Amino acid sequence: MSSAGKSAEAIKTYRASHRFARVTARKARYVMDMVRHQPVEHALDSLRFTNRRAAPMISKVIQSALQNAIQEGGKQAGDLVIVKAQADEGPTWKRWQPRARGMAFPIFKRTSHLKIELADRGDAPARKKG
Repeated sequence: MSSAGKSAEAIKTYRASHRFARVTARKARYVMDMVRHQPVEHALDSLRFTNRRAAPMISKVIQSALQNAIQEGGKQAGDLVIVKAQADEGPTWKRWQPRARGMAFPIFKRTSHLKIELADRGDAPARKKG
């Protein structure tokens, strides 16, 4: 057996999540795509100037994962990179808006589950080109 690279099980990751976030998963994915595979410091700086509703929520999740890495593994922000960033759909709250002639118009208040995973810069898998 050759040890050309580290297996997926050997990589230590640090996770954080925000469940039932009041933002649609579709809109949160724009921001997640922006920070995926970025160093943590660079991602937090770019989120500070991003004018999207999901940006502060995702920033807090990244900071929580960073604090997990500092507490559990003694890592620093400069050593870590975001290896996994996903926004999955959560439950949808259904509400009704009264309209003309006694009709009811549906309002869907969508939620999402935001998940961030950090790993060491050297242990992170190479980013796919394409």
